Amino acid sequence: MMTERLYYQDAYLREFRARVIERSEDGHTVYLDRTAFYPTSGGQPHDLGTIGGVAVNEVVDEEERIAQRLAEPLGAAEGEVDCAIDWGRRFDHMQQHTGQHLLSAVLEEMGLSTVSFHLAADYATIDVEGLAMDLRTAAEAERRANAVIYENRPVVVRFESAVEAQGLRKPSEREGTLRIIAIEGLDRSACGGTHVRATGEIGVVLIRKLEKIRQSTRVEFLCGGRAVRRARADCEALAKAAQLFSAPLDEVPGMLAAELEVARAGEKARKKLELELAGYRGKELYAATEPGADGLRRGMRRLERGNLEEIRALAQNFTAQPKALFVGAVSEPPSVLLAVSADAGIDAGKELKAALVESGGRGGGTARIAQGSVASPEALDKVLARL
Repeated sequence: MMTERLYYQDAYLREFRARVIERSEDGHTVYLDRTAFYPTSGGQPHDLGTIGGVAVNEVVDEEERIAQRLAEPLGAAEGEVDCAIDWGRRFDHMQQHTGQHLLSAVLEEMGLSTVSFHLAADYATIDVEGLAMDLRTAAEAERRANAVIYENRPVVVRFESAVEAQGLRKPSEREGTLRIIAIEGLDRSACGGTHVRATGEIGVVLIRKLEKIRQSTRVEFLCGGRAVRRARADCEALAKAAQLFSAPLDEVPGMLAAELEVARAGEKARKKLELELAGYRGKELYAATEPGADGLRRGMRRLERGNLEEIRALAQNFTAQPKALFVGAVSEPPSVLLAVSADAGIDAGKELKAALVESGGRGGGTARIAQGSVASPEALDKVLARL
């Protein structure tokens, strides 16, 4: 039996009665003769609410009918039950989805076509293609969309034959009767989602982020209550930053830029000093190391945690001296470095790779310096013993 979709005609229906016509053996899934619960579809998440006092966890579109998955079995096998929609969630989705239609229509006029829509729990995105999209374009699109919101244009649901439907922003591949969502004087789109009755109910459109995704631009936006909450959180974060700087909000970006420049300069100076220090330590360690029977001076440094970059400068300065070999290692994650002087008579890349292969590791490098990793500290010990 086909489910009558009440949300097609009235997205504002919060409570309704329906008859249970079928349920799963465990009672967790029920099918109603009619429903106002919107199933996940078209980028819009499903509704929540209750059926017979039992929480609805998921709503699934099974083409001809809609399945409501419940938190616990429904008591009655058949008969009429009272149903209620989680209105806060529903209206939020209505604001975001209608806002998407509005924003997509505005961007279409600016040469950018929407290719996909996604509505997440705390933000929404559309992927657009066409002309290059930058922050200036986003600001203009946001301004135009909000101007239409202030005009409070009607948002109308119409049912038209797919053959006769004209002026759709995006051609529909569906046949038969199409459900058209129309924003007066701006947009006509085939859509099965829930929408507000007028653009004023969208509240506001706020574009927060642009991200390049292959040939598309992903536009992150928020509407209505979401936009207000996000703007409040952003404002509070800026206010805290302004308090830390003892400066007005408008001056925070400039002061942050100045602080970052100072931090970058400090980091650059720190790295330079570390390299100089590594040079002194490498030479000092070399001088304190006695040559082996083969005439090579062997240096070694092992860290319990960290990365090989902390050892690299020391190894390079040690092996900048004649007849030198240096082994560096980190226990967690297990990794190893081998460096040799130009006159050591050893190919670091080949030597280390051979040792790694024996212990199930991988890596390589040049004749002068190489590095790699193994699966465990025990395997690392075997590699070090071979070197």
